[in-house]
Amino acid sequence: MGGIEAIEKINNEKAAVMYKAIDESTLFKATAAKEDRSKMNACFVMNDTSLEKQFLDFAEQHHIYGIKGHRSVGGFRASIYNALPLSSVEFLIEIMQEFEHKI
Repeated sequence: MGGIEAIEKINNEKAAVMYKAIDESTLFKATAAKEDRSKMNACFVMNDTSLEKQFLDFAEQHHIYGIKGHRSVGGFRASIYNALPLSSVEFLIEIMQEFEHKI
């Protein structure tokens, strides 16, 4: 795949696309300051926390599992590790945007 540099480039792109979608959303917001954001785990919450369960159910209907955040923090965590392709990140973003338009 081009070695570590190529993987790093892909990981940077996945993180950039994910955080751009979160930052542009009116429903979701990132939990970490831009300079502190993880490239491997994009953590975010909803402006209206009462919609969290509804979004989790919606995501699962679209075969997206395991994005529920830490039990003490809440919100969501999208793990975008090396093996996850960009297309999976883009699919999650599509589902987030579809949910946002439905609300």
